[in-house]
Amino acid sequence: MSQVEEVRREWLEYAFATEPADRSTAEAVISEFYAIIGRPPPAFEWVGSPAAVRADIGSAAGDRVAVEFATRTARVRDRLERDLRPWGLPGEPGERTACPATARSFVDNMVHGELRRVVREGVVAVVAAEAGRSAVRWYGQHDADWVGWHDACARLLGTRRSPRDEHFLTLWTTLARSCGWWWPREGVCVVAERPESVHTEDWRPHSADGPALRYPDGWSVHAWRGTRVPAWVIEDPTAERISAEANIEVRRCAIENIGWEAYLDDAGTTAVGRAPDPGNPGCELLLYDLPRWDRPSRLLLAVNGSVERDGTRRRYGLRVPPWLDDPVEAAAWSYGLTGPQYAQLLRRT
Repeated sequence: MSQVEEVRREWLEYAFATEPADRSTAEAVISEFYAIIGRPPPAFEWVGSPAAVRADIGSAAGDRVAVEFATRTARVRDRLERDLRPWGLPGEPGERTACPATARSFVDNMVHGELRRVVREGVVAVVAAEAGRSAVRWYGQHDADWVGWHDACARLLGTRRSPRDEHFLTLWTTLARSCGWWWPREGVCVVAERPESVHTEDWRPHSADGPALRYPDGWSVHAWRGTRVPAWVIEDPTAERISAEANIEVRRCAIENIGWEAYLDDAGTTAVGRAPDPGNPGCELLLYDLPRWDRPSRLLLAVNGSVERDGTRRRYGLRVPPWLDDPVEAAAWSYGLTGPQYAQLLRRT
């Protein structure tokens, strides 16, 4: 395993850590953050999950401590990112930069890009969507995308920073290894425990038989291959619930969970036609009536022309107009083509 991969995996493990928070370390770091903006140490309130934060804490958009700390952090992050620019850019002080463009680009893609996709756009997105919106907050272990990126640049590229910024980043790094989400406010800081269990597929939140993330207070998040879903999608999917679901992504996840064949059978669909897929050799197109969805329509069941990250090809369903009787015409309609045009495709993607 390369050094870049080792650093990336290390930060993924921090992001997905499930052991209890190191409360004494987290409180010491946060108290130092308060001192940096000229505030005394706060009182600490620990909660079992991000959803347990009091409404008055979560909605404190104008809290002075939160605003001052956000401003200070933004300035430091801006300087840290300027220090990562490669040699030779006009107006940049060369003595403060040390990473060639090609090496920097590699670390950006392999560490920052992957951590952002997996942690920020994956875990943070599903947890925040389930917990609800909040005013200024930080993510502890889930700040791994930008904290781990700067850590990787220092360890792998030898980037240099001012002592003040180095100390600030060290505090962030320590906190990301110590606790879950946190809300700094005037006189009090609320800190959430880390989840007690996390289940993933290819680092995406996913569990086919229970919550993808569960917190110590019992609050949980269900997810199917990175998409947040209601609990019933995982624990009790039925054709009736699927037919009543308005969200197309939730509906897709539920159908994938029980399988297309089981869904089509339980939903009482009627087969209209089947044909070889000219855009995807070796695969079939299946067309069904869907009398129980929100409006009259038909479902085209096809196989994805692109390979998934696990090497498989996902079956998916497309709703098509009810007047289409030919599966090939239905597939062509989904691409804005005529049947003869679609039939000439060598392979769709």
